[in-house]
Amino acid sequence: MVWIRRNALSESKIVEAALEDIINTINSYLFSDVTVFSLLFAAVGCTIWTRFGQYYALGHGVAVIRGKYDKHDDPGAISHFQALSAALSATVGLGNIGGVAVAIALGGPGAVFWMWMIGLFGMALKMTEVTQSMLSRRFDDEGNPHGGPMYVVEDGFTDWGLPTVGKFFGCLFCVSAMVGAITGGNMFQAWNVAAVTNQYFSTVPREAVGIALAITVAIVVLGGIQRIGAVAGRLVPLMCGIYLISGFYVLAVNMGQLPEIFVMIIRSGIGMEDASAGGAFLGASLGTAFIWGVKRALFSSEAGWGSAPIAHSAARTDEPVREGIVAGLEPFIDTLLVCTVTALVILSSGAWNRAPEASFASLGELRVVRSADDSAKWELQTPLLPGKSEESKRIQQIPVNEYGWTDGESVFMIIEKADGSHMRVQGTVVLNADSSYTAKWETFEAEAPKVYGPGIFVNFAGASLTAHAFDRVVPGLGLWLVVLASWLFAVSTMISWYYYGEQAVYYIVSHAPFAKFALVGYKLAYCALAFVATLPFIRTDRELDMWTTLGMGCMLVMNIPIVIVFGYKAMRAYRVYIRKLSAGEFSVHEPQSVVEMVEGKRAEKDD
Repeated sequence: MVWIRRNALSESKIVEAALEDIINTINSYLFSDVTVFSLLFAAVGCTIWTRFGQYYALGHGVAVIRGKYDKHDDPGAISHFQALSAALSATVGLGNIGGVAVAIALGGPGAVFWMWMIGLFGMALKMTEVTQSMLSRRFDDEGNPHGGPMYVVEDGFTDWGLPTVGKFFGCLFCVSAMVGAITGGNMFQAWNVAAVTNQYFSTVPREAVGIALAITVAIVVLGGIQRIGAVAGRLVPLMCGIYLISGFYVLAVNMGQLPEIFVMIIRSGIGMEDASAGGAFLGASLGTAFIWGVKRALFSSEAGWGSAPIAHSAARTDEPVREGIVAGLEPFIDTLLVCTVTALVILSSGAWNRAPEASFASLGELRVVRSADDSAKWELQTPLLPGKSEESKRIQQIPVNEYGWTDGESVFMIIEKADGSHMRVQGTVVLNADSSYTAKWETFEAEAPKVYGPGIFVNFAGASLTAHAFDRVVPGLGLWLVVLASWLFAVSTMISWYYYGEQAVYYIVSHAPFAKFALVGYKLAYCALAFVATLPFIRTDRELDMWTTLGMGCMLVMNIPIVIVFGYKAMRAYRVYIRKLSAGEFSVHEPQSVVEMVEGKRAEKDD
């Protein structure tokens, strides 16, 4: 019996590993460099197509969300401001904190330059895809308009006499959206919040976090798009405000460094400045900076994903292009504002190229030898870890009389290869029986490697690097800011992606007799999965991210052709609207107050 059980477990692991390999292989194609350049092509193309419509987004778009063009009888469920907030709540999130840190760590300061460029072009891409969806939205469900790429592709093929083909591709997009909503928009958020909360507050069980999130999301989403819009309209300004105020404080402290940092970003971005190894940063080529800048900007703003058009389709307006112009503000706020603040905090604080947290006495006591388990690999041998530096203890709020290390802490050292390039060797801190600390280093492959320096660096990955950057200016700020931001960003993302998934379910089952039951079942399942994600059987964020990437990747690969093939409809409507706007054919009202904008009140009367 024992043999049978072990054999069954072994077969289960084999099947699990095989499935993981298949999904990861598919994801490698979905998120290849070809996909990145296709997004870039679409973004630049839409910029030219709209004749740099970013200008209207930054000017006319702001006037629209202030209610200056609203009419009392405009069709729709939520205001322009609430629609913008709902879409932003899905895009402004943990990626703005951790994703930018990864881009700088791997692409260097030059990645920020390309993040700016693509964020700017992404504004036109978002304008185009949202305008498309507004032109195809449906009003068959009173008080809850429906729209998105699924309706765009259905209408497009119907015009060609192929309605069944259009419905098929619409359903295919919706399946991808449902997978993306359940995994990346829900479970991945819950998993990360539980992990971050439990890391800093170990007395709070992960399951308790899951229950709190499930209840919070249920209270919001059971109220429909009106409540989602109302909550997003309040939550997004709050979470962005807290984060930006903290970021601006750090930048004010480091104000003197900003001119030099901007020059470094531009010079690195266009290849005029070589980023060589130093501190914790290994350096990055122009190509690496470009790829990571493009990925960060396009993926963080969700330009081209087809998700934001679903939220904007609920907006109250009788002018489809008007909402498209409002949507153009999203990449500006998400990438050119929030992501830029994160990048400048990391660069100005010195977190990206920081000094080591501790150093061995000399290089002579460090050795690189062939691995005993695999002669083709090398391993690093080091003595007992020295205590962390006084500066490191100050930043991390560690008592002076302690070594400063914790069991299981992730660290790395820098190795120089035969060709003069550098690499990181990852390790894990181990607490010994005598209360001393050593590091267990991972094996690695390299030609004639040698230790580059005696420094030991703490591996601040993703959001933890951003938190460390804040801590370098105000010790303890990063901890509280990241925990608070994680909760706010996660809840806002979960409620918006719930709506995206609900609209996908509605599209598939709207004409079925069990449609209402399917929608109720989706609501209950979505909230329950927020709790399930925090249970121990989900081991790593990598497992969830694998499925998230699959859903998002399919949405992206399907939506970009939709934008390119059927974009001419949006451009035709766009040019008519701009002509009317320039001729002064639209009536203009007094702007709404901030309270009226947030609450989404309708215009009281039409002029």
